[in-house]
Amino acid sequence: MENSRRAFIKRAIGASAAVSAAGAMSPSRADAQSPGVRGFDHVALPMQNVDAMLAFYRALGFQVNEGPQVCSVHFGPNMINFHRPAMWQSGTFTLRAPAAKPPCGDLCFVFDGTPAALKALLDKVGAKVETGPVNRQGGRQINGSSTYIRDPDQNLLEFIIYPA
Repeated sequence: MENSRRAFIKRAIGASAAVSAAGAMSPSRADAQSPGVRGFDHVALPMQNVDAMLAFYRALGFQVNEGPQVCSVHFGPNMINFHRPAMWQSGTFTLRAPAAKPPCGDLCFVFDGTPAALKALLDKVGAKVETGPVNRQGGRQINGSSTYIRDPDQNLLEFIIYPA
């Protein structure tokens, strides 16, 4: 009896070690431990209509920070930097896409709420719905309901609602 118990424990430990070793080689386990790209820190876009853009993003509920060259809008852990015209039009500013000028953005935001709440928010800011709601597969690799509008600089904004 004692021998069979020891044999069982040895087999269980051996099996556990094999599973752990296999798990360490799985892509999700390897990705969690290896260096690499994890997500966006921020996106930067040139801005033309400064006052209208900042008012629009404030009305959508974004926190807006204004600087002399760059204005940033924050939502959750995410940020968009909007370069003021004097910055992106300057011949000395080269840390941007060479042909970037408004409108060049196509941004998708996850909306945490109902379609009715999104419609109410978009109505509040006076946004004209260009398309939607329509069924789309988003970055989470599942389908959601997307609604498309344009901001004052005519960047395309998509708001996707994922099922709960």
